[in-house]
Amino acid sequence: MSSTTTPDRPQRSRFRKLIGELWFQVVVAAILGVAVGLAFPSVGDDLKPLNDWFIALVKMIVVPVVFCVITTGIAAMDNLRKAGRIGAKAIGYFLVLSLVSMLIGLVVGNVFRPGEGMNVDPAALDAGSIPAEVTEEHATFTGFISSLIPDSLFGAITGDAILSALVVSIVFGVALNMAGPQAAPLTRGISALSGVVFRIVGWVMRLAPLGTFGALATVVATYGAGSLQQLGYLILLFTATCLLYVIIVLGAIMRACKLSLFGLMRFLKAELLVALSTCSSEAVLPQLVRKLEMMGIGRPVVGIVIPSGFSFNLDGSAVYLTMASLFLAQALGIDLSWQQQLVMVGVMMLTSKGTAGIAGGAFIVLASTITAVGHMPLAALALIVGIDRILNEGRVFINVLGNAVAAIVIGKWEKDFDVDRANAVLRAGAAELERIEAEHDAAEDRAVANRTQS
Repeated sequence: MSSTTTPDRPQRSRFRKLIGELWFQVVVAAILGVAVGLAFPSVGDDLKPLNDWFIALVKMIVVPVVFCVITTGIAAMDNLRKAGRIGAKAIGYFLVLSLVSMLIGLVVGNVFRPGEGMNVDPAALDAGSIPAEVTEEHATFTGFISSLIPDSLFGAITGDAILSALVVSIVFGVALNMAGPQAAPLTRGISALSGVVFRIVGWVMRLAPLGTFGALATVVATYGAGSLQQLGYLILLFTATCLLYVIIVLGAIMRACKLSLFGLMRFLKAELLVALSTCSSEAVLPQLVRKLEMMGIGRPVVGIVIPSGFSFNLDGSAVYLTMASLFLAQALGIDLSWQQQLVMVGVMMLTSKGTAGIAGGAFIVLASTITAVGHMPLAALALIVGIDRILNEGRVFINVLGNAVAAIVIGKWEKDFDVDRANAVLRAGAAELERIEAEHDAAEDRAVANRTQS
């Protein structure tokens, strides 16, 4: 009897382990969400709070993560110029990648012309379907500067604005570093707080399947299966462009860093699936920071690059902006010259930096660009408002993956990146990853304990 039951035990053990994997739970929740949305649309509509609650829980913990990681990273630096150097390299990298992304979207839109032949009469468009927030003054230079300055020092730490929290965290970390031994107790306290915060992150991320289930059930119930056919050419073209961008652009960068892009995607599969299903980059920021540190990227690099990347390095949004603008112009029969298109790109390079943390930020940038450039009426946005949620999935996927690649690049430039460890992590199997993760958590606990005791 034992000979027949023994082989089943490893299989049951592997199955239990698979069920316990976050990425597997997210996939199952996504399938169930689509099924409920199709079969019971009224129930799907009622499930929207599940996603809203999950996003709210993540936003609750994002700013404390940013504060702890950046503050302790800068406070521990031997040379403060390193922080400035990391920031300058990150911003330069972000600007170059954003420009490349926009030019790719521009080329694809001009070659394939997804909106050509629609012959839409602008007078027939219903501007009432456009969300009210797109007309607000979010995406302006003064609005961007205002978003950097918090109402109070502790208000930035307890709020949910990443940009102002980023500024306060950098200032606080620099002050701790310069204060030296006098600030040592406070530095140790923040280090201990960091351990507590990341435990909370682990608990919150276990709720990701519920957020995924609610998000997809609501989307399918709202738009129905026919939503995948609405403006299908634009959806298909944008999706194909996103895939090519990931494989060609991000793949080339990873090859230059001597790492596997697909290995990175496998390592971050849970975070990418959560971002895809919830359409929120912020939903995975805390866990992304933790996993990149596990790969061997220094905490100062991760702490500066990742939070700032979710504000400045939105490559997926950049591809969307130029493609969507050309689609709207072509649908209205407006022929934009290359000079007008390049001016539009220049405006987008500025306005896209002022919408961090705003829901539907890329759509707001698109609205502000149309208003600023004046080539088409704002009511044209009514043509794509119905599918913006679908297009947002491609944007978020590239944004998350692109920021992970950015942290690798900056870490390599700064020589604060263990390439051998990263390769070992990316090649590891599930069991080996569990061991590496446990070792990383134990090392973090020991470091916090040592700093607290000293």
